Amino acid sequence: MRNRTPVAIGGGGMNLVGNNWLHRRGGGGGGVEFSCRSTGSEHDLGAMVSDFLEIGSAGSDSWFSSDCDSGFSDLAYLADRISMYKQPVDQYERDLTMVVKSLILSISETSQIEKPDACINSSCIISSLVKLLHSSGYNAALCKSKWQVFGKLPGGEHEFIDVIAHENKSGGSERYIIDIDFRSHFQIARAVKSYNVVLSSLPAIYVGTLTKLKQLLQIMAEAAKYSLEQNSMPFPPWRSFSYLEAKWESPCQRFVTINSAASSSSHQHCIGLLRRLKSFVGSDFKR
Repeated sequence: MRNRTPVAIGGGGMNLVGNNWLHRRGGGGGGVEFSCRSTGSEHDLGAMVSDFLEIGSAGSDSWFSSDCDSGFSDLAYLADRISMYKQPVDQYERDLTMVVKSLILSISETSQIEKPDACINSSCIISSLVKLLHSSGYNAALCKSKWQVFGKLPGGEHEFIDVIAHENKSGGSERYIIDIDFRSHFQIARAVKSYNVVLSSLPAIYVGTLTKLKQLLQIMAEAAKYSLEQNSMPFPPWRSFSYLEAKWESPCQRFVTINSAASSSSHQHCIGLLRRLKSFVGSDFKR
């Protein structure tokens, strides 16, 4: 693996990472302010509202729906675009992706996930992965983003990993995003079959730049809109590109040293997610 010297953002163990997303997005236009305070991982009201409204406004009695012929062709094209965007943009991303997958396989359910009572959703896996990435020489950190309600866009919060690396001779840096449960952000009620094809073409674990991430978000927002329209269901704001983008582009706090908050109810979620991730990674390595 080619070595690149990590570059830190600011000093100390916790940093605020800001983006120009604030100045560009506001749900329907105009300026917007967001809270930079950090809390737990994402399990916000939007997901519950989503399930309620999408199922409640269903246009048919069946749970699954089928596509019209032209729509299936359109979504097949979106799956092809995802396959293209999934390719690493440079050698550093290629190396980082392989390292992340190898480290996930190395995480033990009993030893690396340190405390059964310290898991909030995927936080225990993220904490272990951040520490392992540090041990491998990467400038990795847990990022906690949070944004407030704006217009029809619900507020929310999210946890993910970022890695800061030198990217050019002038000393500039590149930020790589790692989201270990990437597909879960795009699960919708009563999805048409072609939507599930698009969803399954996404990487289970996202590793890459923000630019590439936003290309995938635009595709999934378009696919979700089509799937919901096929069932005569409204397109809610929390399925929009603006809401999806907020998860990774809102200002966030960056934690290099992680002290997990206690929550005894989520350890089984962590174990189940770790097993799924290992299954996905194992399948990738067999290809």
